[in-house]
Amino acid sequence: MKKFYRRRKDKKIAGICSGLGEYFNLDPTLVRVIFLASCLLNGFGLFLYLVLWVSSPVSEE
Repeated sequence: MKKFYRRRKDKKIAGICSGLGEYFNLDPTLVRVIFLASCLLNGFGLFLYLVLWVSSPVSEE
């Protein structure tokens, strides 16, 4: 079973977007753009980012 981790290598702030990109096999830049759009349009992206930052473990690599 696949598990979500925050990534240390390709992080900009906390590694959430990079980890989501790896988990869903997407480019991390695309995930960052989606989070940014969600933050600007309704603010939910910021809340989700903070929740994931606090609750997700950091990868071992």
